[in-house]
Amino acid sequence: MGWIQNRFEENLVITSLDWALNWAKSNSLWPMTFGLACCAIEMMATGAARFDIDRFGAGAFRATPRQSDLMIVAGTVTYKMTSRIRRLYNQMPEPKYVIAMGACTIGGGPYFKYGYHVVKGVDLIVPVDVYVPGCPPRPEALLEGLMRLQDKIRQGTIARPAQPA
Repeated sequence: MGWIQNRFEENLVITSLDWALNWAKSNSLWPMTFGLACCAIEMMATGAARFDIDRFGAGAFRATPRQSDLMIVAGTVTYKMTSRIRRLYNQMPEPKYVIAMGACTIGGGPYFKYGYHVVKGVDLIVPVDVYVPGCPPRPEALLEGLMRLQDKIRQGTIARPAQPA
């Protein structure tokens, strides 16, 4: 520490702008209250005191898409709901993220084979960032999916992509 000692003022922190912005974005996710079936019960349990999604910075569930940046699609997606899901996704401000929670959301679940009304996967409607498998997935699995989304956000950059020569 010899050459760096006494070179900086007290309480000075040096970091990259990417790191600071990605830290702020990843630790202040506001999920939208959007549950379609039984997976929504597990999503609600994740927000309760026992699992406490708030410690990851994502506890402020919003009822409007204009105030949220994370859509957790939890449950069976039917063709009747596709236009509504797409509209809510389009109303969310950038940057926006999607977590697909449950077997029915990811691939139609057991209802897809015999039901004419179930969508094969929500990724046909909106782009999905993280998949959380299970029927229904436990709250711990949703927290793991949230942590994987935070890892993905921390890898981002605000730099302009390189132009080909």
